[in-house]
Amino acid sequence: MDITSPIGSCSKEHQKIYQEWFNHADSDGDGRITGTDAIKFFSLSNLPRQDLKQVWAIADSKRQGYLGLREFISAMQLVSLAQDGHAITHDLLNSNVDFQSLKLPVMEGLDALIAKQKRSSKTSDPDVNGSSQPQPSPSASWFSTKSSKKLSLSSVTSIVDGLKTLYIQKLKPLEVTYRFNDFVSPLLNNSDFDAKPMVMLLGQYSTGKTTFIKHMLRRGYPGAHIGPEPTTDRFVVVMSGPDERSIPGNTVAVQADMPFHGLTTFGTAFLSKFECSQMPHPLLDHITLVDTPGVLSGEKQRTQRSYDFTGVTSWFAAKCDLILLLFDPHKLDVSDEFKRVISSLRGHDDKIRVVLNKADQVDTQQLMRVYGALMWSLGKVLNTPEVARVYIGSFNDKPVSEAVTGPIGKELFEKEQEDLLADLKDIPKKACDRRINEFVKRARAAKIHAYIISHLRKEMPAMMGKAKTQQRLIDNLEAEFGKVQREFHLPPGDFPNVEHFKEVLSGYSFDKFEKLKPKMIQNVDDMLGYDIPDLLKNFRNPYD
Repeated sequence: MDITSPIGSCSKEHQKIYQEWFNHADSDGDGRITGTDAIKFFSLSNLPRQDLKQVWAIADSKRQGYLGLREFISAMQLVSLAQDGHAITHDLLNSNVDFQSLKLPVMEGLDALIAKQKRSSKTSDPDVNGSSQPQPSPSASWFSTKSSKKLSLSSVTSIVDGLKTLYIQKLKPLEVTYRFNDFVSPLLNNSDFDAKPMVMLLGQYSTGKTTFIKHMLRRGYPGAHIGPEPTTDRFVVVMSGPDERSIPGNTVAVQADMPFHGLTTFGTAFLSKFECSQMPHPLLDHITLVDTPGVLSGEKQRTQRSYDFTGVTSWFAAKCDLILLLFDPHKLDVSDEFKRVISSLRGHDDKIRVVLNKADQVDTQQLMRVYGALMWSLGKVLNTPEVARVYIGSFNDKPVSEAVTGPIGKELFEKEQEDLLADLKDIPKKACDRRINEFVKRARAAKIHAYIISHLRKEMPAMMGKAKTQQRLIDNLEAEFGKVQREFHLPPGDFPNVEHFKEVLSGYSFDKFEKLKPKMIQNVDDMLGYDIPDLLKNFRNPYD
């Protein structure tokens, strides 16, 4: 599988020219070309508006709302193709066009504009070295410890930048006030917004999780072990890096440029079973893969892990864009630990894909029966009326053997594997939409959490009997949830897990909780009702 495309690759000579054009088009000097910049610059090509609309849609496939240098080069190459009479469609990515030898597009009057810009920059005040200092990105100070001035949406340059601003201004104050980070999810930082999309693989041992990653990368990652016995004993994040190396969990968790700071809440026992494996790879430039220890089954479940395995999978599930549940034709039972893990994925059903791996180990007749047995097992665990989509395949380095599967089975395997790979290829394109989706989910969860915490505070007596009342509230927490739900007309499905909430509540004094602050709730409502829709409107295709 290859998520990368030939577009964006060009000779060094052309790269130098494109860099100069990019610097000219980038009006703010922040390394991004916004829709406004694009309209001004792309108009020099004299192409019809409809063609330019398609150019932007393909170049900004991740819907970031801006173009970096690579995306800008892609856009310029598409402009060149359009000027040569090619129809600008997404099929161009898979065409036989030689992008390396593609000529530069014709941009009318551009040389004169660049010369004029150079003359004006010489007359402006230089710094001590004789050149202008690059201005830091507005988002650089949003996550600093010092209090900073609030920013308006007009000062952001992409959807993700806008979400950062809204989080700092409107959502984080609510989370801090009602201790959302202690109960539900750690506070977000800069790297959580900028992280690449993640895919997590879950399943019992020897269902082929590590082999699946090897199949995707066409090679093993540093520290990978594959065997019939339980080999992966830790959570391994496989991500892009300048060289091949493994980084221990304690180091990864404190690195500011990585989105794993929240894992420190699971303690040293977990961090010693966590590591990051870095390697240069074109696929990892677009997505990050998460390999997990095999879920325990049978007698092994009695051997308790030294950390909260279910809690960790739940944390990763919230961060991931796709969750692959892998099954083996010879391991169709869903153990108690696997049930708990699948239950912890509640609220992320849209991310789950079920994979029946190693399916070439059985013949076509057995495969039909195995498929039926798997659906029966899943039906008892996934509490949904819809049937889960199950991909059938054999994700390893060996070609599918027709001798084992028969002609029908081989064709089925190939189609199923193509469908799953198409699903994975869509991840980078849908990453921005997923980020918005997760942000909105988090905002709603934080709002409900604030209602619950303030309700428990309101139920406490002013003077006597505090301990007794607090215990009564904890014992009858489900009924208290019902009161909050009816009072504020909230959907019951959005409420947190009662047992988990009870567990965390036992360490707090309810009379120390904050009372309800309607202004904070109103800020979040305004953000959901007005700010986010405005953000999406501002950063859509500028040619719409």
